[in-house]
This record gives sequence, C-alpha cells and structure tokens, in this order.
Amino acid sequence: MAKRAARRAKLHAIENDRGHTDRVHSLVFDRTPPANDRDQSYVRKVRPRSDNQRRLMEAIESKPLTIAVGPAGTGKTYLAISAAVEALEAGTVSRIVLSRPAVEAGENLGFLPGDMREKLDPYLRPLWDALNDRMGAKRLRAALDDGTIEIAPVAFMRGRTLNNSFVLIDEAQNCTYGQLKMLLTRLGWHSTMVMTGDPDQTDLLPELSGLADISRRLDGFEDVAVVKLVDTDVVRHPLVGRMLSVL
Repeated sequence: MAKRAARRAKLHAIENDRGHTDRVHSLVFDRTPPANDRDQSYVRKVRPRSDNQRRLMEAIESKPLTIAVGPAGTGKTYLAISAAVEALEAGTVSRIVLSRPAVEAGENLGFLPGDMREKLDPYLRPLWDALNDRMGAKRLRAALDDGTIEIAPVAFMRGRTLNNSFVLIDEAQNCTYGQLKMLLTRLGWHSTMVMTGDPDQTDLLPELSGLADISRRLDGFEDVAVVKLVDTDVVRHPLVGRMLSVL
C-alpha cells in the first residue's frame, strides 16, 4: 500500500509541474496529428517534363476541346486534373465533371455495393489520386459533397448540356465511337473538355474502340487540339518507357 501511495503522490507531483505535464501529455494522451500532416492547399504549379506535355498544357489552356492520346504513364490524366483544379480555383469554370467508362481490365467484378459514387470509386481511383494530390483530402470531400466536382457515368450523360464546366473524359479508349460522339456533343458554353486515352490498351474489341477514329477525324479542326504523346514522355519508372517500346 505504501508503494502504491508513493507512486500516486509522484504522479500527482508530475501533473502539477507544467513542464512535465506538457511532456507527458504529448507522449501519452495527445492524439492531434503533427502540423506537417495537415491538409494542404497544393497551389503550386505543375510543370511539363517534355515538349509534348508542354503542348498538352498549352492546348488545354487555349482550346475548348483537347484530345490527349498516348501510352500509360505520360501524364495525360494528371495534367488534365491539374488544369481542371486551376480553372476551378481561378473561377473560369464553376464545376468539374468527371466521366469514365465502367469497363474492367479483363476481369468481371460483379455487382458492387453502395451508391453511385461508391460503385464507381474503383474505376475512378486514378482520378481521386490526382485530385487528392492537387486539392487535399478535405477540400476534395467538400467539393464532392456540394457538387463542385461531379461524377458523371458515361451511361448517364446523354441529353445533358455542360455549361461553365471542365469536363474530363478519361480512359476514352474503352468507349465506342457512338459513346464518344455522344460525350463530345455534351460540350456547352464557357466549358473546356479534355479526352484522354491510349488506343493500344483498350479493354474492348479493337474494332469497337472509337478513340483512334475520333481523334483522326477531329485532327486539324481549328478549335480542337489532338496531342499525341509517346514513350519518351513517360514520367513513371524509366523501365516503363523501355518496356512500351517492345510490348
């Protein structure tokens, strides 16, 4: 009993000592994350790493419709997301609309639980990663909740007119010609549309994918930019670019 009472008295003395109280509190009881883990605004500018990436960024800024065609890892989606966030923060658009075909890469996941956002989350994961990097998790959740960032499945886009919007159609190689024609004609006033994809990695039958045909038909239009990226524009591990040259 005497030892237990002595320990309690010692603990009481520590609690009365301000310096020791701060130290014990921070080590044991404080669950507040450190300052460097706080959500950041990510206002830094994205810089191109190749001439083709620079052309893509300039095209998105100057043209209402940009089609970015190229292999995986060339920054097509990330640069489009960065341009979308910058346009939203500058006030040139009032919302960001994300559309991506729900096509599995050779596997069938079956029916997914949850609401529309939860069902599409596995397919939109690359977009979430880029948005989280540019906006931070807290701002991204707020933008999704108030509709500033909208998920628009390809199947639900018919009949809409997208005004004052930045529209990103990702993985367009998994859309048919008819789907892409429908998506392109959704473009409204004061809007920017970016379509990205790699015709060589379609999960459809080769004759069903419409991206290559659409980009060929629209190439040369005055208000349309078709930017073609190549293996040397890959910004992932250097091995990716070398593998793509032989695969």
